Amino acid sequence: MAEAIRVHGLVKRYGPLAAVDGVDFKVPMGQVFAFLGPNGAGKTTTVEILEGLRNRTAGEVSVLGLDPWSQGRQLHQQIGVIPQEFRFFEKTRPAEAIRYYGVLFGTHPDPAELLARVRLSDKADANFDTLSGGQKQKLGLALALVSEPKVLFLDEPTTGLDPSARRGIWDVIRNLRSEGRTVFLTTHYLEEAELLADQVAIIHHGKIIAEGTSSSIIAAHGRPERLRVEGPPSLAEYLRSHVGLPVTVDRGQIEVALRDKHDPIRVLTAIEESGIPWKDFGTVHDTLEDVFIQMVGEMDEGEVAAGRST
Repeated sequence: MAEAIRVHGLVKRYGPLAAVDGVDFKVPMGQVFAFLGPNGAGKTTTVEILEGLRNRTAGEVSVLGLDPWSQGRQLHQQIGVIPQEFRFFEKTRPAEAIRYYGVLFGTHPDPAELLARVRLSDKADANFDTLSGGQKQKLGLALALVSEPKVLFLDEPTTGLDPSARRGIWDVIRNLRSEGRTVFLTTHYLEEAELLADQVAIIHHGKIIAEGTSSSIIAAHGRPERLRVEGPPSLAEYLRSHVGLPVTVDRGQIEVALRDKHDPIRVLTAIEESGIPWKDFGTVHDTLEDVFIQMVGEMDEGEVAAGRST
């Protein structure tokens, strides 16, 4: 599959500080790629380098076969960018904004068609300052599409939006992917990345700490699937002695780690045979957010411990 973005050995230093420290990843054409990391991880610096807004210290970067820094003018005609919390002239109407962007890019967009693509047709003649947060983000997406870009960089496009507005943006992103466009998505909503992204990369302290599909990252770094049941500590002790599986207890919730497909039946049989009152059983598994919090937390704790030992 052709590559929309290729990054190898990327380094960005500010004096002695390495904000990005030897980053490698590839983004295939026509996929949604989620780039995740806590604040200060190097995420924004990496994205700005990809967009041609910041020069790198070392390494190789290619977006659509172009160097973002030395060939930025050519690249900017082929990419779309929507910043977090998109803003525009308050009294400008969406249709007018699209025509204005068309002049800037030297294109002739059809405002009605673009607004329909982002599901904003009913607000074509509304002033920008009367739009809701989700509608403003949709207009930002429409403007990012004025040049018919092959790659779109979306910086936390659903931050601060209500659940309905967020789902509206998700639908637009899915449609962009179905059109064959590449979407480079940054977000603090891990469930959003898990739902939308074909590939995920997690950056922390300037280094990629996990990369792959959401399911592969969860499988590699998450906990096994667990059977969860509500019951007293005595039930947990009974299960520890009768099923031979790891058992944990947290505020009345008992979890038993499952190793194969027969384990749930064994555990439920043991629960029933115990004669101890219980209720509300079900199976649970780690999400991408669970794995993210665990990996980042473990790295931070390790660095604190290392600092104390020096």
